[in-house]
Amino acid sequence: MARLRCLFVLALLLAQLPGDAIAGRGHHGPAAHDYRDALAKSILFFEGQRSGRLPPSQRMSWRRDSGLSDGASAKVDLVGGYHDAGDNVKFGFPMAFSMTMLAWSVVEFGGLMKAELQHAREAVRWGADYLLKATAHPDTIYVQASSLLSSVGDATKDHACWERPEDMDTPRTVYKVDPGTPGSDVAAETAAALAAASLVFRKSDPAYASRLLARAKRVFAFADKHRGSYSTGLAADVCPYYCSYSGYQDELLWGAAWLHRATKSPSYLSYIQANGQVLGAGESDNTFGWDNKHAGARVLIAKSFLVQRLGALHEYKAHADAFICSMVPGTPTDQTQYTRGGLLFKLSDSNMQYVTSSAFLLLTYAKYLAFARQTVSCGGGGGVVTPQRLRAIARRQVDYLLGSNPAGMSYMVGYGARYPRRVHHRASSLPSVAAHPGRIGCSQGFAALYAGAANPNVLVGAVVGGPDLQDRFPDQRDDHEHSEPATYINAPLVGALAYLAHSYGQL
Repeated sequence: MARLRCLFVLALLLAQLPGDAIAGRGHHGPAAHDYRDALAKSILFFEGQRSGRLPPSQRMSWRRDSGLSDGASAKVDLVGGYHDAGDNVKFGFPMAFSMTMLAWSVVEFGGLMKAELQHAREAVRWGADYLLKATAHPDTIYVQASSLLSSVGDATKDHACWERPEDMDTPRTVYKVDPGTPGSDVAAETAAALAAASLVFRKSDPAYASRLLARAKRVFAFADKHRGSYSTGLAADVCPYYCSYSGYQDELLWGAAWLHRATKSPSYLSYIQANGQVLGAGESDNTFGWDNKHAGARVLIAKSFLVQRLGALHEYKAHADAFICSMVPGTPTDQTQYTRGGLLFKLSDSNMQYVTSSAFLLLTYAKYLAFARQTVSCGGGGGVVTPQRLRAIARRQVDYLLGSNPAGMSYMVGYGARYPRRVHHRASSLPSVAAHPGRIGCSQGFAALYAGAANPNVLVGAVVGGPDLQDRFPDQRDDHEHSEPATYINAPLVGALAYLAHSYGQL
């Protein structure tokens, strides 16, 4: 294993390519993949996850309207938003994180997307519109202006069915957090998403951006004032699906970081300075995803020091560097594990989410470092880590995802000649309404779940959970750990693909 690790590190070093399009220099040599095509498809995937009344511009044409009565049981309008993965529940926690990361992708790399920028904005707006509904002043049943709806749909009963979103007949129960049942994690993540989205629309739709930012401030104030984890009060409904295992401290830091970036207000700077360490800024965790946001917050806040030269946040350069050193193979604090084929491996369940989120953070931090003409020192023989090396590591992960792996398989549906055909996804696996206008009942659909045939509807752009530690991928629909796509897998990948497509002259 040690020899394999050394060989992999050597491969990464040899794979380094100088320059960066954002810094004014492109990569040398041919691109390993058509990153532009992958970018377009990674954005298109979000249309397959839409809930609500679909617009005339809908391109994923086999999907139809769904969830048109969401919120009715609580006399609120909760139509719209996204299904987070292959089921029909709308979980607010991962949806908000997906929107934060999709917005961050646009904020950092949207200027490189060209024709795809408008599609990316539409994907952000679809989610942001729903989050505005979920945080609106409720009616007489939900009298607190600070209450926040956390999910729509009974997850247990939904998972007992295999049916199209267009046919849903399981209870669309509304759950919420409020002062009596706090949820600082889901609330602060929602505030982060709204603040990040406001930056996406600041120039193209300033009125909408102002509305998003005002709501973000109010929701964050609620999250901070009424502290507690939503997994405590709603454990029976959100666990084990999206329990907040890391607590709510990381979301408070993350939300404050986004509000500081969106507002430049001294109040959020003061909040970060006063609360950062208590909220975990210096912790050594290096897994970034829908549950734990510490690494993302460190990188985001470090930008204020590196790019805006905000000296008061100098310690976040060290915090971000510590995360980077834990991700770079061969450093003294390396916490990474890779498959034999070179894929970053964190967990067997939906591992690709950590691949895409880590690649995005590496590319984004490389951008900040390049702007400030700085590097990372990992000490203890770890040497100097340059922006170029971070880009090479990130690119290697994206290339693996797109097909440069032992199986020769793309893990993005519809990209390349060989990709997953039996995706764990209800709408994709069942005949479309156009092909089968009649209703398909709750239990009828299970025949499709266990069938060996390919999905009849191609969920273009969906990235599945990915292979196991031995680089194996069975492509079985009932294997949700490896075959289920999710919005939070795709969202950070959008930014990474935009950077790579531009840096290789494809955009």
